[in-house]
Amino acid sequence: MQPIQLFVPTFRIDETLEAIRECLEKGWTGLGFKTVQFEQAWKDYTGLPYAHFLNSATSGLHLAVAQLKAANGWQDGDEIITTPLTFVSTNHAILYEHMKPVFADVDQYLCLNPASVAARITPRTRAVIFVGMGGNVGQYAAIRRLCDERGLKLILDAAHMTGTRVDGKHIGADADVTVFSFQAVKNLPTADAGMICWQRADLDAEARKWSWMGINKDTYARTTGSGTYNWYYDVEQVGYKYHGNSIMAAIGLVSIKYVDEDNSFRRQICAWYDEAFDDEPRIERVPMNPDGVPSRHLFQVLVDHRDEVVGKLQQAQIYPGVHYRDNTVYGMYHDQAGQCPAAERASNRLLSLPLHLRLTKDDVLRVSQALKNAVLELNTN
Repeated sequence: MQPIQLFVPTFRIDETLEAIRECLEKGWTGLGFKTVQFEQAWKDYTGLPYAHFLNSATSGLHLAVAQLKAANGWQDGDEIITTPLTFVSTNHAILYEHMKPVFADVDQYLCLNPASVAARITPRTRAVIFVGMGGNVGQYAAIRRLCDERGLKLILDAAHMTGTRVDGKHIGADADVTVFSFQAVKNLPTADAGMICWQRADLDAEARKWSWMGINKDTYARTTGSGTYNWYYDVEQVGYKYHGNSIMAAIGLVSIKYVDEDNSFRRQICAWYDEAFDDEPRIERVPMNPDGVPSRHLFQVLVDHRDEVVGKLQQAQIYPGVHYRDNTVYGMYHDQAGQCPAAERASNRLLSLPLHLRLTKDDVLRVSQALKNAVLELNTN
C-alpha cells in the first residue's frame, strides 16, 4: 500500500528544465531577466497593476508592514489586527517592525470575523491583515468595507489564494497590498518565492529598493542600461536582500501556465471528498464562501479527538496536516490566549486532508474511508 502524503508538488519537468537551462546558458540566474518576465506574466494573469518578485511570501509580508509604517508615519507599539489561525510568518511580520499584533476571532470559513475585528479597533489600530485560509475569500468584502469606514490599511495575505477569484476578477485588486506565495507546495509551485503587489506605483518602486539593500538601481537595470554612468547607484536606506532570482522565476513562468487547469482539478478532488462525507455528520467540513471561486489550496475538516485521528490515519499510511495551530499556544503570543474562542476550538479540531495533483479518485476514497473509520472508532469507544 502506497503512502498518501498531504502535499506533493507537481512540475512540468521537461518544460521547467528548458526554462532553467536558458538561465544557465545566458549565465543569468539572479535578479532580472526571468524575474522581469515573471512579474509581467503575473500582472497579465491577475490583472493587478504592480508586482515585485521576492524570495518568499514572508519577505513580502515584512515589506508590506515596513513600507506602510514608513509611508504613514506609524510608530512602534501601534497595532495591526490579525488572525491567530495562520502560519506564524503572518504575525512575525508585525513584530519585525516593533508593532503589536492584536488577534481577532475567526468565522465559519476560518477567516477573520468582521464583528470581532470591529470590536478590537482602538485609537492605535493602523491596519488589518486578512488571511485567505486555503484560498477561501471568507468575509473579505466586509473586512474591506470596515477598513474603508475606519481609515485602516488592508494587507491581504494571499499565500493560499493564487487563482482565487471574486466576480470574475483575481483576488487582490482592492487591497492596499497583497502578498502571494510560490513555495513548493503552493498552487503555483517553485522551490520558494513570493510576490508583493501594491496598488500604488510609488510603493512598488520603493519595494524594489527595500528588497535590494536600499539600492536605488538593481543589478539588471545597471547591466542593461546605456550611458557612461549607468552603473552608478545610490543607497538611500537600510534595506533587505529579499528579491527573487531567475531560477525560481523560470520555474514560476512554467507553473503559471497551468494554474487554472490545476486549480480546477483541485476543486474536483474537493468535490470527491464532499461527496464521500455527505453521510458522515461527525466530520464537519470547513465551508467555502460561494461568493468566490477558491483556489482550494486546502481541504479542511473539523473532528473530535483530532490527534488520535491523526494517529489512526498514519497507521493507514495516510499523512494529513494541521493548518494551523492557534498562534496563542506559542510562548511569544501566549499573552493573548483565550481571547479568540472560535479560533481556539477550531485549532483543537482542525485537520487538512491530502490535496495535490497526483491524487486519484481512489486515493480520495481511501482517505475518506480511513477518516470515517477512525472517527467512528474513536467516537464509539
